[in-house]
Amino acid sequence: MTGGIETVFVGCIVHSKSLTELEVIENGLLGLTAEGKVAFLQNLVGNRGDLCDETLQNASQTFGFDISVVQKLTATQFLLPGFVSHLWASLLLDNVLTCAPPNEQIDTHIHAPQYVFTGTGCDLPLLQWLEKYTFPREQAFSDPTYAQSAYQRAVTRTLRNGTTTAAYYATIHSEATKILATICAETGQRAFIGKVCMDRNSPSTYIESTEDSLKTTNEVADFISQLSTKGRVKPIITPRFAASCTSELMHGLANIAKKRDLPIQTHLSESHAEIEMVEKLHPECSSYTAVYADHGLLTNKTVLAHCVHLSPSERKLVYDANAGVAHCPNSNFSILSGVCNVRRLLQEGIKVGLGTDVAGGYSASMMDAMRQAVIASKVTFMNSRDASKDGRKPWQPLNLGEVLYLATLGGAKVLGVDGVVGNFEVGKEFDAVLVDLKPGDGRCVDVFGHDGIMDSIEKFVYNGDDRNIAKVWVGGRQVL
Repeated sequence: MTGGIETVFVGCIVHSKSLTELEVIENGLLGLTAEGKVAFLQNLVGNRGDLCDETLQNASQTFGFDISVVQKLTATQFLLPGFVSHLWASLLLDNVLTCAPPNEQIDTHIHAPQYVFTGTGCDLPLLQWLEKYTFPREQAFSDPTYAQSAYQRAVTRTLRNGTTTAAYYATIHSEATKILATICAETGQRAFIGKVCMDRNSPSTYIESTEDSLKTTNEVADFISQLSTKGRVKPIITPRFAASCTSELMHGLANIAKKRDLPIQTHLSESHAEIEMVEKLHPECSSYTAVYADHGLLTNKTVLAHCVHLSPSERKLVYDANAGVAHCPNSNFSILSGVCNVRRLLQEGIKVGLGTDVAGGYSASMMDAMRQAVIASKVTFMNSRDASKDGRKPWQPLNLGEVLYLATLGGAKVLGVDGVVGNFEVGKEFDAVLVDLKPGDGRCVDVFGHDGIMDSIEKFVYNGDDRNIAKVWVGGRQVL
């Protein structure tokens, strides 16, 4: 690692080291290089209130930084990794907490063009929802001026909610997709950008030929790869789902992904009607998941949204391929798809992250995704309580630390960037969110003197919103 120490944060720092280990450093010392990478993460022994100038002076000599680069977090703040999405310790100071949450929050599944109708259209199941709301709205992105305005607002909103890494679906329009990539590059958000591909079972006014789909996919990938983003904005191959892509198109996209060594994102097993449709289209395949496997689209770089109704054999296919799942509980509830048993996926060794799935999900907030993931896991638990009668244990709900992991490091693993971001491990890029639980300004979190650090973390996850996000960094650069 090159470069001197440019910034040092002192305060409460929280990040996930694994699914079962949330590290909370009350007196944390985190140093950044000029390249925006974590140079060191140290626990300064003692209670936070006991931190003195002599301790900092000794640390500056040990780690080689100048005191002038130190930024002290206040008593109401903490650092989290940014949302792909994660937090902590106990502190009382003027009846408020200061601490840094886990670093970046990672949204593993979001439809950028659907942001324009987020919060509406939650009255229909998937296939009817696509026909009535989604396809007409996405068709409008043939207009570059409209795309520029809509995408700028979508990216700004996700950053405002602490999403430092997002896997975006765009539309079939190559120019609009380039606009989305450019906006992400200019704002500093880390992103995977996918031009949506669909050459069948789509409206006559919103469909492309197989040839054009493959051609423009390569064209967009070339454009994104040439952006000056230090690799933070990347192309991702995006067949919408098997029902809207012919075998020729799926094989062609798989070849592009293999040749260019690119990740793939698509939908899988979201609703029963969708599954039936795909199985009728592909009677030669043993299952919906097998359709992707047989066409070369199921790889260790594949992100599969939803996976609500996978059979045991399908889960084995996903595990054997080392593919990842984007769990989108808000969407699964809102458009009546079902409840994904995430605990089972995790126990079977399948990579899982969280997604907002805007606009099937009505919120662009990864905090909402965490809350909904907990609720979905509790529904699964309640529906499995009778299992004890057969000698089986019910599926245990997800806990706070686990959903923080899914929103940050878990999402990074799904997107294949856990060697770069996901927590504050030394050598990783600093993607982070500064959470501030100070009172006033109409904020919706109240912390009291009896609250410990875990109480405050829990209050942020369940009650917090963008008003509690003071700053956002990507690759060490402050983007909000």
